[in-house]
Amino acid sequence: MTSLKRSAEGDTFGPNISNKTYVRSTRSGKVQKIPFVLSEKPAGTKSFPQGHYLMPDTNALLNAMDLFEQSSSFYDVIILQTVLEELRNRSLPLYNRLLGLTKSEDKRFYVFFNDFRQETFVNRDPDETVNDRNDRAVRQALKWYGQHLAQTKAKNIPAVVMLSDDQENLRKAKAEGLHAASLRQYVETLEDSDRLLDMVADVQSSGGFRKPGQMLYPEHFTTSRMMTGVKAGLMHQGIFNVSPYNYLEGSIKVPAFPKALLVLGRENINRAVDGDLVVVEVLPQDQWKEPSTKIIEEEAITKNEGADAEESQDLVSEKERKALQEEVKKTHKVKSEGGPQPTAKVVGIIKRNWRQYVGHIDPSSASKGSTQGRRMDNVFLIPMDKKIPKIRLRTRQASELMGKRLLVAIDAWERDSRHPTGHFIRSLGELETKAAETEALLLEWDVQYRPFPKTVLDCLPSEGHGWKVPASTDDPGWRDREDLRNLLICSIDPPGCQDIDDALHARKLPNGNFEVGVHIADVSHFVKPANAMDTEASIRGTTVYLVDKRIDMLPPLLGTDLCSLKPYVERYAFSVLWELNDNADIVNVRFTKSVIASREAFSYEQAQLRIDDASQQDDLTNGMRMLLTLSKKLKQKRMDAGALSLSSPEVKVHTESETSGPIDVKTKALLDTNSLVEEFMLFANISVAAKIYEAFPQTAILRRHAAPPKTNFDELSNQLKVKRGLELRSDSSKAVADSLDECVDPKEPFFNTLVRIMATRCMMSAEYFCSGTQSYPEFRHYGLASEIYTHFTSPIRRYADLVAHRQLAAAINYEAVHPTVRSRGRLEAVCKNINVRHRNAQMAGRASIAYYVGQALKGQVAEEDAFVMKIFSNGFVVLVPRFGIEGLIRLRDLAEPEPDSEFDAENYTLKTTGSREVTVELFQKVRVRVHDEKDEMTGKRGVKMELISA
Repeated sequence: MTSLKRSAEGDTFGPNISNKTYVRSTRSGKVQKIPFVLSEKPAGTKSFPQGHYLMPDTNALLNAMDLFEQSSSFYDVIILQTVLEELRNRSLPLYNRLLGLTKSEDKRFYVFFNDFRQETFVNRDPDETVNDRNDRAVRQALKWYGQHLAQTKAKNIPAVVMLSDDQENLRKAKAEGLHAASLRQYVETLEDSDRLLDMVADVQSSGGFRKPGQMLYPEHFTTSRMMTGVKAGLMHQGIFNVSPYNYLEGSIKVPAFPKALLVLGRENINRAVDGDLVVVEVLPQDQWKEPSTKIIEEEAITKNEGADAEESQDLVSEKERKALQEEVKKTHKVKSEGGPQPTAKVVGIIKRNWRQYVGHIDPSSASKGSTQGRRMDNVFLIPMDKKIPKIRLRTRQASELMGKRLLVAIDAWERDSRHPTGHFIRSLGELETKAAETEALLLEWDVQYRPFPKTVLDCLPSEGHGWKVPASTDDPGWRDREDLRNLLICSIDPPGCQDIDDALHARKLPNGNFEVGVHIADVSHFVKPANAMDTEASIRGTTVYLVDKRIDMLPPLLGTDLCSLKPYVERYAFSVLWELNDNADIVNVRFTKSVIASREAFSYEQAQLRIDDASQQDDLTNGMRMLLTLSKKLKQKRMDAGALSLSSPEVKVHTESETSGPIDVKTKALLDTNSLVEEFMLFANISVAAKIYEAFPQTAILRRHAAPPKTNFDELSNQLKVKRGLELRSDSSKAVADSLDECVDPKEPFFNTLVRIMATRCMMSAEYFCSGTQSYPEFRHYGLASEIYTHFTSPIRRYADLVAHRQLAAAINYEAVHPTVRSRGRLEAVCKNINVRHRNAQMAGRASIAYYVGQALKGQVAEEDAFVMKIFSNGFVVLVPRFGIEGLIRLRDLAEPEPDSEFDAENYTLKTTGSREVTVELFQKVRVRVHDEKDEMTGKRGVKMELISA
């Protein structure tokens, strides 16, 4: 075998520097011609008028990938194999973005396999770190490339410039007479430097020039010290969560304590940001406290702080100290049901959960002069997410960026800085414009919304919309498929639904039993494991539904056409067929790939009208009536087993078709047909779960819902007991279900729904998991009272269902098991990702509704009934059922000046005196005035509520 390391004599690369193609062999041994990537005449800069190629080290790419993606500069870039591999180990998302750049024809990023060339290969010295060896490899490649270009005898030989933010690497490169620059130095020489400089990470901008101020925060422990402490049980590890009502209070759930540990105050939070994986130490018991009953918002307390005066201040400002003092006094006075909770302090951070953040510049933080001219200015960015602290940015464009939605990244949070420092990435547009606000919420919830790349679209059937089920049943597409085109199948969905995943049928059998079929779109026929489309779907995880648009998991050709079980056309399906008796017990069940032809696509309302119309006696309508009767029996069985009927405030925003501007907001009405579809989908999911678990006991993809710890219900249970004399029993899901049924107020029908909404928030989240990672009793789905469950019925819009389809196909011997469906490691990674994506999709959907409700109310005032859900010492939260939204009413909103108040924590009552006298109690029905208001803190237009009467 010949070595891959070529010598200088046989330099086949030499002539190619200006040729348009070179060749490489593929894995299969074929030779491929590849157009040469770098330009012969690269662009010049002030420092390199003769033109230049860039060679970044890993550090530069880790800190500034956004810069490299700019269309105005950063062309003709040599990416070394050493750098590519190191980036892959350090950050997979950044590695994928870099791969995208190497495939872009106009950016001209060229991967140079420096470890496969003799002249550029570098051995690691005995005492050398991996990092130092990699830096040396970059300098060696830089040197060779420069000499190599010199051999071309061209008149103007372009310079090869190393970009690095590693001071030592830069020093050594310059000592060797090589071209090298830091990102900041290089960007300063570009035409567009003012704009681009804002995108250079702030860590580097200090470059050792900033004089360290006084240390404001305790030093973080080393990793080894933290690990030792956690092993010994002296420290605890967990995810840090910030309270949505008080930015100075965080909590962290750890196995050693039944209740979450509280982390109070800036010093104890010690630079942790919401979502970070941290290590904490529990404080002595005399410092334990109760959770805050006060609303403390960063904006109100830190308003008008200058971004320049950052380091000279005390860590805890006078206002913050006062706010927390009042809290502590209250804690010592009142002894409520819960009692003090253990408190802790953050001693170190294992893994930052930093992402890109959306926000806007706080106008009060910009110096007056910054609105003119191009001077460097320090400003604060206020994130849209109230749980994220203000971020300090250095910018020359403060005047242009005012009033815009901005995307930024956090670079660092040093001990001598009250706030984290970051850099600007790009502007999304003016605040409150639909495009900017929609993109902002997609970025905020990390929704992958870019158009599908060409590699994904290349996986679609070449016939496009002209694809049809083959006419001949001898065609390979018909292999092992049952022909169910004669069955009277229909679909029932929300109005206007295009991605129809499921259809149903029912008919009476000669023996008196019923045959019921659930037919699901056969997505796995079109999306093959491990191809580009499958990879993209596994990253997206789910389709995201916003008020005015859908961000699809799969290209719309599949989702809304070829896979969608539209009426009057033949479609491939995966069918679950049961024989059920009168009592809806299963006599037998089987699974098969099939071809169906749906007779009709109903909306829930149309189906309900048809079922209720006694004059309709056709077989299709009677089939729907059978389904309805059986579904009611299935539901009763679930309820008897202890399934929970929980609630969330759901509204539908009606929009104008032309402008898609909101015109009205209505609460969703639920019909019997909604329940009909839901029952059979649950039934199918449970049957499939049992089948794939039987076939793949270690790797079946399932969904579980853990029973909530008893302490989760403590507060709600105490509230119901104190305010209404009701008992909420939580020893089993059946006990919870039964006691929720009893939580009624004869005078107020909505009270029961309110309690169900509050109970839902005491629950754990359901999650996808791989069967080998849990013992069988842990598989249970608490909310559905089922001992095993999965998602099978929505493969167009959920990746979990697509995996379940592949596993079921293998379980019935329709096709061989693909390695990706059998690899437990890969499936665990898939579950982890889709759990996050599923939650983010829900949150993005809710954020979209909140935005549209704010828009629908623009310029209007509505008077509505509301219910008190939570009481603080300086305000309360109400839910308005008509709009399905919650709002915070603070004491300062009640009257001018702010009324005095007396807060009775034990009886959940807030009494005000002075400028306005009202008494507000938990669960109370109040009258509120609802209008739109722009939240000065987050820049979002939301809903403002004022109390009319209590």
